[in-house]
Amino acid sequence: MREPTVASLMTREVITADVECPFKELVRLLEDNKISAVPVLDGGCPVGVVSEADLLPKEEFRGGTEEAPGLFAGRATKHRWEQASGVTARDVMTSPVQSIPPDLAASAAARELAATGVRRLFVVDSDGALVGVLSRRDLLKLFVREDDELRTTIREEIFGRVLWVDPDSLQVAVTGGVVTVRGQLERQSEVEIAGHLVRALPGVVDVHNQLRAGWNDTTHTHQTEIFG
Repeated sequence: MREPTVASLMTREVITADVECPFKELVRLLEDNKISAVPVLDGGCPVGVVSEADLLPKEEFRGGTEEAPGLFAGRATKHRWEQASGVTARDVMTSPVQSIPPDLAASAAARELAATGVRRLFVVDSDGALVGVLSRRDLLKLFVREDDELRTTIREEIFGRVLWVDPDSLQVAVTGGVVTVRGQLERQSEVEIAGHLVRALPGVVDVHNQLRAGWNDTTHTHQTEIFG
């Protein structure tokens, strides 16, 4: 079984801005397209991102009544101060951007989103050119798979092709993405592998593994390792 890749989930039609895009045009891009951020390109490659938060310092420091951040002010405060006087995307963007390749596995992309804490990852080809954007919402598409589709995949792919088990000898039920599997396999190790494979299937919410084993080969293996 092949795990879905970023390319199969990402948004390909991306609203972008050039590094010299004027401040007001950036605001219009976000407002007209109902988006919260826009990637900034230089020669087709993403070099930064402008979000609503990057535009707000213009209002935060309006009027020039605020004093410039002191020497020991935090980096974020100094950055907002600089953004307040920005007139182009280059001036107000946050960089660098978090990018990933299109052939990256969906699970790896999810871990990257969690580790970085960003809402979206920019997908770039081998030349660094932007080819798409992967957001948290894009990854959630995996859970929209129909129960019947999941059941068929579990029966035919996991049991039929991977474990070489007759799917008709088992009972596989899927309700709301929750999978229940009943029946008997030859060995306990197969029961455990089956549970792991089903749980790893994109779109599965939870697994009730009620399979039985005719022989507990895991205990035998453990004893062999100790006394062998």
